[in-house]
Amino acid sequence: MGLERFSFNQATAKFWPLPEVVAGCAVAGVPGIGLWREPVRDYGLARTAALVREAGLTVTSLCRGGFFGADDWLDDNRAAIDEAAELGAPAVVLVCGGLAGRSLEPARARVAAGLEALAPYALDAGVRLAIEPMHPMFCADRSVVATLGAALDLAAPFPPEAVGITVDTYHVWWDERVWELIAAAAGRIACFQLADWILPLPADVLVGRGLPGTGHIEFPRFLTAVAATGYTGPIEVEVFNAELWSRPGQEILNDTIAAYLALT
Repeated sequence: MGLERFSFNQATAKFWPLPEVVAGCAVAGVPGIGLWREPVRDYGLARTAALVREAGLTVTSLCRGGFFGADDWLDDNRAAIDEAAELGAPAVVLVCGGLAGRSLEPARARVAAGLEALAPYALDAGVRLAIEPMHPMFCADRSVVATLGAALDLAAPFPPEAVGITVDTYHVWWDERVWELIAAAAGRIACFQLADWILPLPADVLVGRGLPGTGHIEFPRFLTAVAATGYTGPIEVEVFNAELWSRPGQEILNDTIAAYLALT
């Protein structure tokens, strides 16, 4: 496996300035980059779009939308869709939000209602909403969508061109139904992300992910299963890890490329 489908998610080198991330990827022959809204806004949306385009890179996703419990969720998600369209990103990754003062059923109903409101806007913009199921330990504060099955059920009422899912290995590897659910996701996978499950977990579990191959996830099996659905899009590596973030950006990129190339 070469780098033809590889995408370096900006969050893997959280503190590497955007122009340096883009330049590093271009020099290394990395074709894709996953961007986050906050650093894009800090640098400027139009400037970022020009920077990436001039470097010859493709924006593979924009993170994040969702958080449907926030007061400004509708305006913020429409803005995320607009930003993705300007960047040429095919998908906005949705972190759907936690309980936000509600019990599970109303919180999950709120996600469904949010998708119904946003899907036509996304379809008109040519940007897919990519629902990201997250590990259940994040259910209370980050996402009440905890399984691939739940994400697929939420996506089902909408055209695949408008609403798809994100398959992030870190969040779904534990599910005993993961292989049958990936098979059922044919045509719905809008974003495919890799990160490993490492032990021991740190006190801040959010930053406890590892580069592929450093933990317990069966990456070859995931690659095979996702390929069997017909998905031929980018493969992002997105790792939240405090120790990794402490390193120089170029070193992080080099190690990420090496980990990705070692998967097959």
